[in-house]
Amino acid sequence: MNTTIVISEVLSTSWKNVKSQIWILAGLVIGMCLISFTISLLMSPLSTSIGGMLISSLISILISSIFALGYIKNMFQTMDGDEPQFSAYMSHPSKIVNYFIAGLLFSLSLCIGLAFFIIPGIYLYLRLQFYGQFIVDENAGSIESLKKSWNLTKGYELSLFLLMLAQLFILIIGALLFLVGLLVAYPLVIMSQCYVYRLLNRQAYVEQNDL
Repeated sequence: MNTTIVISEVLSTSWKNVKSQIWILAGLVIGMCLISFTISLLMSPLSTSIGGMLISSLISILISSIFALGYIKNMFQTMDGDEPQFSAYMSHPSKIVNYFIAGLLFSLSLCIGLAFFIIPGIYLYLRLQFYGQFIVDENAGSIESLKKSWNLTKGYELSLFLLMLAQLFILIIGALLFLVGLLVAYPLVIMSQCYVYRLLNRQAYVEQNDL
């Protein structure tokens, strides 16, 4: 029997987790924004050439990948009742490479899907969205993480779509609150995604053992 994803329960539990470490989780988002802004300023002289723009883009993607992997790990630590650790951002190089490749394939799939009347793009997002969690939690490879996410989300498309709408609403409200609200909205959205990942992964584990 499939696990039921109750949106209100997901959000309330996720908020409880986020609230327990809100200063650290929000502070990490601020830190990432400051780092990205500083790097943008330092790299601005390179924007005059194609090679310079390429280098600047690669550095930005690298930092974003490191942050994304570390932040997901911090979410799992918070869910387990631990304090988020800065050591989470010292990911093994292979994980960064896997995340970069998986993210590239994920983005490409979405772009192609959105080009075909939008709905296929949304569907692909719902099915492939947990690739980052698999890379962090199970050290999955780039292709493997996408396949695992595809298998994990089978049969949950409607629930995940409703959750996506709720997450978008939270982000919009956060942005309307002079962007300051995003310091709470962003951690809450990522936490809810990690919470659902664990919920579905736990169900998949039970089903495998029952076979």
